[in-house]
Amino acid sequence: MVMLVSGFAVSQSNVPPKVVSVPAFTVIGIECRTDNAKEASGHGCIGKQWGRLFGEGFVDKIPGKLDRSIIAVYTDYASDKDGEYTYILGAKVKDDTTAPADMVKVKVAAGKYAVFTSEKGAAQQVVPATWKRIWETPKSQPGGNRTYKTDFELYDQRATDPKNSEVDIYIGVR
Repeated sequence: MVMLVSGFAVSQSNVPPKVVSVPAFTVIGIECRTDNAKEASGHGCIGKQWGRLFGEGFVDKIPGKLDRSIIAVYTDYASDKDGEYTYILGAKVKDDTTAPADMVKVKVAAGKYAVFTSEKGAAQQVVPATWKRIWETPKSQPGGNRTYKTDFELYDQRATDPKNSEVDIYIGVR
């Protein structure tokens, strides 16, 4: 997305993330364990999870959904961006909702999150480009002081067209 700031065009990649407080919430979805090297090699599970979510109808089977948004949660980090993590793809639900047998339920902890907004475009391109920007953020800047506990992506009404999406990525920070 290109914004006009004081008469100058500024892309989202030049806009620093805003830091927000997010209340705890619950997600039900499907999970896999992966790492960034597997994902970059084409042998990861994230793309397959997206195929399963819609192809096998998981998105429609999630009980107690609070809205139509899709949430991708990154949690249980083994270390940092180079270690393994658990990826859960699903939706926000009421806290007391029970997960179906073929899904998992996870609580996203309340806390401070740096919000990086992707450019607008094909989700398969703009989301990885935004993660690259996150990985390159110095520790001294907002979003660089990561906790490596829980991060999540929000696919709301701005992401209903996968070829023309804008996605917010929430990075847990200190």
